[in-house]
Amino acid sequence: MRKKVLKALDKIEDTVLIAMFMTMVGVIFFQVIMRYVFNNSLSWSEELGKFLFVWLSWLGISIGHRRKEHIKITLLVDKLPYKLKKSAEAITELILIVICGITMYYGVIMINIQMNVPYAGIKISTAWGYLSLVLGCGIFIIRAAAYFLEAVKCIFKNEIIT
Repeated sequence: MRKKVLKALDKIEDTVLIAMFMTMVGVIFFQVIMRYVFNNSLSWSEELGKFLFVWLSWLGISIGHRRKEHIKITLLVDKLPYKLKKSAEAITELILIVICGITMYYGVIMINIQMNVPYAGIKISTAWGYLSLVLGCGIFIIRAAAYFLEAVKCIFKNEIIT
């Protein structure tokens, strides 16, 4: 069941991020054409590009974690026996869950504070920008919890999962 949920989450994440990236590139390209070919700048395009970049960044942290591509120093952990290595991974996942939980908490506070403050160019609430932080950290927590459970399972059942 857990693997099905994570696979569905992976598919949704990938699709949303690809669509956002294509939109961001399209909007920025359109702005460049408008500015340098037609000598007319759009008031909303730069802000929309930045907005989409923020969303891509916060939602992208979960994909980096899924692919295990975030920077980490494993010099000591790589030398540990298997069970200690898995214990270190479980502790790391717990720490990441706490950090993302705290970040989500303050993100929700910022959403409430910024609810009535609009972006100047795209005329939507700045709370939408902070929502990316909350969703990105929430998805990260789901993934980190799955990795934590996987590490604990490996510790107690002596299973080797790469």
